[in-house]
Amino acid sequence: MTANDEHAHRGTILLEEAEILQTTTHQGAQTSMRLRAPEIAARCAPGVFVHLRCAPTLSMRRPMSVMRVSPREGTLDILFKTHGIGTAALAKRSIGETLSMLGPIGRPFKLAGFRSHPLLIGGGVGIPPMIYLAEHLRQLTGVQPFVLMGSEVPFPFSPRPSQIIVPGLPNAVIAAMPLLEDWGIASRLSSLQGYAGCYEGFVTDLAAYWIEHSGAPSDGLEIFACGPTPMLKAVQRVAAKYAIPAQISLEEYMACAVGGCAGCVVRVETPLGPAMKRVCVDGPVFDARHVSLP
Repeated sequence: MTANDEHAHRGTILLEEAEILQTTTHQGAQTSMRLRAPEIAARCAPGVFVHLRCAPTLSMRRPMSVMRVSPREGTLDILFKTHGIGTAALAKRSIGETLSMLGPIGRPFKLAGFRSHPLLIGGGVGIPPMIYLAEHLRQLTGVQPFVLMGSEVPFPFSPRPSQIIVPGLPNAVIAAMPLLEDWGIASRLSSLQGYAGCYEGFVTDLAAYWIEHSGAPSDGLEIFACGPTPMLKAVQRVAAKYAIPAQISLEEYMACAVGGCAGCVVRVETPLGPAMKRVCVDGPVFDARHVSLP
């Protein structure tokens, strides 16, 4: 990172007490929350995350992707799965309580200059950034996003048969996310758990199937993805096979999350050669061609 890049991050990460406005429990030990944090919400963009103190007794914060934002109302939504003492404590917090929040953190997905057919791929807790990006894309003209989501636990919404025709998919693959349907954005779901209407397989296999059979122009496609490392490695392979540009948002354990500890580094190819970049502030979004995933 250059000195100019370092300077760009100064003053952009805020500390705010975020009030819990709404909390919803979903199957699969998943929880969604709406938080009021107007200063942070005003600065968010698709792909950034926040760092939350889950309970007063826990000093280590937890990184959380941003799922939706309303700058006008000063709110942001998160979705997380209970996995350890921090998220377990967070899931028990009540409406009206406040959480110490740092954010927004990280470099987002690009915000302009999209190709005509963005393909958004979210796996597990990598789904929230895809919802945020889709909401951004729906405000633009000349783009037709298609969202694919994969999960091995029940989806944190009630899937419904899509009313949006998507050429190039198996006939039985009809399950979609209602919110995206309401926005007029096509979506499809995949899982290995036999959920009705879902593609039986990995979400990246569904992506490859659609790319091959959709007839979408190759020069109009680009991929945006977030999910576990094995999924992102599969995204890299799909993007390379079909020569499609791709941006991937990495999931990584973090300590400080503001670039100080360098505990979340990943190898990235740069014009000057390989370098170790921090997922928190140099990412979490990277060009899929340049990242070496473990």
